[in-house]
Amino acid sequence: MKIYLVSMMNAFVLMILGLWSFIGSETPSLTALIPIMTGAFLLSLIHGLRYGSKPAANISMVLTSLILIAMIVPFISALGHNDGASVYRIGFMMASCSVAIGFFVSKMIKVRKRRVKIKG
Repeated sequence: MKIYLVSMMNAFVLMILGLWSFIGSETPSLTALIPIMTGAFLLSLIHGLRYGSKPAANISMVLTSLILIAMIVPFISALGHNDGASVYRIGFMMASCSVAIGFFVSKMIKVRKRRVKIKG
């Protein structure tokens, strides 16, 4: 699967589930908007990913990694409150980010092997 498609799907998952989290909360917090904004920013980088821009790939990977790390605390908090919907929602966003990071790393390894093969 192409890396830009994986990143696009991850961005949509972040945006949809983040919006569900914000709207579905009794006391909406502005921190629930972080996945929505991150997803929107990832979508803005899709064009660069599609055409092989190295800075776009690096920014996307770093941003996806940061959002994955940032979701650890809300996930633990949701587990502590026995809030099943939040656990599934945050867990699915974390899984989506993990898959995207896996694809980014795989792509970077392939590019590096190809570059070594050409030079060597």
